[in-house]
Amino acid sequence: MDIRQIEIGRDLNIPGYPNRPQGSEGGVFSSARDKRTLLYILSLLLDVIALVLGYLCALETRDAQWLSAGGHSIIYVALPIFVMFEIAREAQEAETLQNRLLGTQRALSALGATAIVIIGLGFLFKADDVSRLGLAITFGAGACFIILGKFLLDIIVKAMLGNAVVATILLLDGLDAEPEGPAIVVDVEALGLWPDLDRPDMIDTLSRLIAPFDRVVVASRFEHRAFWSIFLKGHDIGGEILLDRDLLHGAVALGRYDKRDTIVLSRGPLNLMNRVQKRGLDLVVATAALILLSPILLVVAAAIKLETPGTIFFRQWRVGQGNRQFRIFKFRSMRQDSSDADGTQSTGRQDDRVTGIGRLIRRTSIDELPQLFNVLRGEMSMVGPRPHALGSTAGDELFWHASRQYWLRHALKPGITGLAQIRGYRGATEKVEDLDLRVRCDLEYLSNWSLWSDIMILLKTLPVVIHKNAY
Repeated sequence: MDIRQIEIGRDLNIPGYPNRPQGSEGGVFSSARDKRTLLYILSLLLDVIALVLGYLCALETRDAQWLSAGGHSIIYVALPIFVMFEIAREAQEAETLQNRLLGTQRALSALGATAIVIIGLGFLFKADDVSRLGLAITFGAGACFIILGKFLLDIIVKAMLGNAVVATILLLDGLDAEPEGPAIVVDVEALGLWPDLDRPDMIDTLSRLIAPFDRVVVASRFEHRAFWSIFLKGHDIGGEILLDRDLLHGAVALGRYDKRDTIVLSRGPLNLMNRVQKRGLDLVVATAALILLSPILLVVAAAIKLETPGTIFFRQWRVGQGNRQFRIFKFRSMRQDSSDADGTQSTGRQDDRVTGIGRLIRRTSIDELPQLFNVLRGEMSMVGPRPHALGSTAGDELFWHASRQYWLRHALKPGITGLAQIRGYRGATEKVEDLDLRVRCDLEYLSNWSLWSDIMILLKTLPVVIHKNAY
């Protein structure tokens, strides 16, 4: 069986493993994560409704004219400010779903900050006609409704997630451990699985195994811990190794599990709001690009079909987020019988496998445009580390042999463009140093991500679309 085609939980026969359909990012729907996202939206919506209800209560005692300034109702000013403070105070996080008191405190803090801003704006613009009693009722009643909303949310959270707000998987690799609270336990040693960095198929299977979870705790034999450390750091979820010796492997924090210490090796590079921002930018830019570039896409597709027999698109396995493999879309630029499915042979300047149309679209990077579909499918981002073929080599060495840090670059989704590309690191990796430069750029991007950096990289990509190393 192709290890990439294993259906985790069914083929591996893991009791209690989430049973979800294929087709989402990483091959499965992230059950607890998806439900939590809905609960975050519901939590924010309940808080907003609470403030609106507080305003409606104020209208019962004061006419609308006494709750407006400059012809604008204060509720239209207060709501966006309130949402901004809710986001800033992290009122919608896993810990606030777990702890109703903490969630209430953060929401009330955001409401209080909103009240202070509204009062401050009133003084600044000399809005003396605004009713102070109306403001007091709006925010006082809003606070009461927020508290009631948190009780309602708590009931819904327990109905949807039970006591497992954070989905945990415990992996046993030669060291015994007992689950602490709700957790899926998988004896990976019995399944013959461990993060063999020379086996991309093994890395892919383990990555799909842990993809639905928020927290991964590994109880590993000492000899495998360095490999688990590298594996976990390359993922977008929290990863910990259970300790029975005093070794840290570059830990970012210490934790507790099964009454023992753990070393926390990864937190995931982006929090919820950052992921929402990045995904929002991807959808907007990819959709707009497909619409604007559709005439070019159609012309190129027709030219490829007319020039040589074969498919329009070339699809190839690439290493994606969390080191999970996916199939990338590109325009076919080589003869069908010479296409390199494994990517073991780099394309040269005078490569006779490349067709006439292929040479043009590779030179102008048009062959990469179908990856916009990968972006819409959630497998790629507009900006991120470029995804490589499994057989890619630096000199004579496979990428993961040439650099052990290679696996760390996949903590975010791969991108159509990236920091390495705008710095000119494109084309064949003829020596190990070529790969090292790209990996350093990718790790720098992961460490310093911001929405603004993505926008700037997209803008700086335009001048380097045509590049001397694109052939």
